[in-house]
Amino acid sequence: MASYRPEMTDEGIHSLHSTTVLDELGKARELSLTGEKPLTIYLDKREIVTLMTMGAQPELLTLGYLRNQGLVAKLEDIVAIQVDWDVDAVAVTTRKARTDLDQILSKRTVTSGCGQGTMFGNVMDSLKELSLHCPPFSAEKVYQVLEGVNEYNKMYKQAGAVHGCALCVDEQVAIFVEDVGRHNAVDAISGWMWLNAVSGADKVFYTTGRLTSEMVIKVAQMQVPLLLSRSGVTEMGLRLAKQIGIGMVARAKGKHFLVYSGQEQFESPVQTN
Repeated sequence: MASYRPEMTDEGIHSLHSTTVLDELGKARELSLTGEKPLTIYLDKREIVTLMTMGAQPELLTLGYLRNQGLVAKLEDIVAIQVDWDVDAVAVTTRKARTDLDQILSKRTVTSGCGQGTMFGNVMDSLKELSLHCPPFSAEKVYQVLEGVNEYNKMYKQAGAVHGCALCVDEQVAIFVEDVGRHNAVDAISGWMWLNAVSGADKVFYTTGRLTSEMVIKVAQMQVPLLLSRSGVTEMGLRLAKQIGIGMVARAKGKHFLVYSGQEQFESPVQTN
C-alpha cells in the first residue's frame, strides 16, 4: 500500500433511478435507469475537462484521469481532491501548479470513448516509451477471468447503459468499476492502483467495451500486459497492442474468444481426434 494519501472527500453517489415505461403490449412496467452527471475537474483552479459519469467513485475517477493524462507526475504532488456535487465539480490542489498546462491542453485528441473521451498530446508523445511483455496464458486463464467477473456487472444487469472494467489475478477480482463510459471505468481503476501502490505486472485487465487505441494506451500506462474484452477490437488498438507488447483477447463470451495479439504466448489446448 502507498504510504502517502492526499486529502480526499468521499462523495460517491447512488446511481440508480426508476421510471415507468410501456412494453409492446401497452402494459406499464417499472424499470431502473442508470444515473449520469457531469463532473468538471479543476486542477489548481484551472478548468481541465468535464466528464459524464455515474458518480459512484468520483475521487478515484479524478485521480486516474490525472494519472493517465500525465497531468500530475507523482501521487505526492497532490494535496487534496474535493468533490462538490452542488456545483458538479472536483477541485484538485497540488503542491505546485504546472507552468506548462497551456501547452499540454492545446493539443487534444477527441477519442472514440463513450461520451467522447479526450487524450492530450503529451500522452500520445509518450507512446514510444511504453513497452510491456505479454506473459504466457491459456484458455483456462481466460475462463478464470470470465468466471471471476461473472458475478459483477450489477448495474448493467439492473439498468444497462454502462460499461464494466476489472483488474484481475486469475479468477480473483481486485477491483470492479462500472460507469457510463469505459474510459471512466478504466481511469477509476487506475486511480485506485495509484492510490494503493498496486502493480499491474501480474494482472489481467477486463472490460465489457471495445478495445480501442485509448483503452490500450491507458492499460499500458497501468503496466498491465494482458487485456481481455467481451467486445471487439479496432485496427489502431490492435496495432498499438502489438507495438507495446500487450496480449489482446476479445470477443470473449462463454467458452469462445479470439486472440488478436500475444498469439505466440498463447498456450493452445491439445487437439484430440
